[in-house]
Amino acid sequence: MVKVVKFGGSSLADAKQFQKVAGIIRADLTRRYVVASAPGKRNAHDEKVTDLLLQCYKLAKDKKDVTPTFEKIADRYRGIIKDLALDYSLEEEFAGIKTALLHHAGSDYIASRGEYLNAKLLAKFLDFPFIDAEDCICFQENGLLDAEETNRELTSLLSMHEYAVIPGFYGILPDGSIKTFSRGGSDITGSIVAAAAGADLYENWTDVSGMLMADPRVVNDPRPIEEITYRELRELSYMGASVMHEEAIFPVRKAQIPINIRNTNDPGAPGTMIVPKAKSNVVPTVITGVAGKKGITAIHVEKEMMNSEVGFGKKVLEVLENYNVSFEHLPSGIDTMSVLVANKAIEEFKGAITADMVKKVNPDSITLVENLALIAIVGRGMVNTMGTAARVFSALANAEINVRMIDQGSSEQNIIVAVDEKHYRRSIEAIYNEFVK
Repeated sequence: MVKVVKFGGSSLADAKQFQKVAGIIRADLTRRYVVASAPGKRNAHDEKVTDLLLQCYKLAKDKKDVTPTFEKIADRYRGIIKDLALDYSLEEEFAGIKTALLHHAGSDYIASRGEYLNAKLLAKFLDFPFIDAEDCICFQENGLLDAEETNRELTSLLSMHEYAVIPGFYGILPDGSIKTFSRGGSDITGSIVAAAAGADLYENWTDVSGMLMADPRVVNDPRPIEEITYRELRELSYMGASVMHEEAIFPVRKAQIPINIRNTNDPGAPGTMIVPKAKSNVVPTVITGVAGKKGITAIHVEKEMMNSEVGFGKKVLEVLENYNVSFEHLPSGIDTMSVLVANKAIEEFKGAITADMVKKVNPDSITLVENLALIAIVGRGMVNTMGTAARVFSALANAEINVRMIDQGSSEQNIIVAVDEKHYRRSIEAIYNEFVK
């Protein structure tokens, strides 16, 4: 049995959290490979180390004094070392990073140092070997992960160590420079390590006891999700309802490795299991979760006999491609096509995009409907349950909410509706209450 465990920034924010993490790891000898994040906030008024590092980068770029801000970073680590009573020093690393700052090192290198320092410190505290991510997480020249090279290098390094700590969030480009994932990318590193290690389980430790059926900022005390499939998670995380980076799903999904979302501050809680295939499609609440995304614009294109015009949809999407705009959804009818995009993605180009579409496809009309919200109702239990869609629409109708668009996935595991953004909160509450309360 091999487990790969990743600990987030809140789990490694100070010495007290380090001790909790060490206790979790030592309680299970199968927790062999540990992925560490940079120190997060210790309280609501605190700052994340990565944010402080990026502030230093900006100060150096603007030729301003970095010392006060950099000392705040160094003092975070010094404080952890002191409180853990470790005979250890990071002063040499601090000096190297500060020199790099003053010599205009890249932003990715500077941003990655929080994970690098924390992983070194955690390795010392656990008495585990330290494996630097730049020795095994490989990116291509275009900035995309080189999955094959990474798996080869990482598998080789892990085979040399029964236990190890690896910093999350970054890797290396072919030219030797550091490249980071997007924020929250330590989740991805953990997933990559789990796949390379052939792990039986990837534990992602954070500050919440798993996923919830709805956003707690919208729904009061939503029910936790005990088990969710990768497919369901993908649908919900696309709408922002996730406690881990959505790209972290893919390496472990391909390797069929389950993920367990756990709470560092409540290690006895079972958390949420994310699995390739659920034990059963019978879900007491029918739905697994409901989530939403605001800030959507619908581009409605109408033209008679659109369905018989070869390449019509391709031409519409080519216009968006020319402006580097991706689409969220693409519901259509016989003579209508709607393209849903993020407001901010087309804000600067609305007029130009509309004009180009007129030139490309000569439609009867083009209408832009702005400030919509997408609501996704997701659940494998919907497949075998009659009347789910009717319950969704009845709940919205009873809440006096008009549905602007309906889209159901071919898997029958999700229903997506568009509503006016002002009805976002009420929509989620109404649907959640219909199925859960």
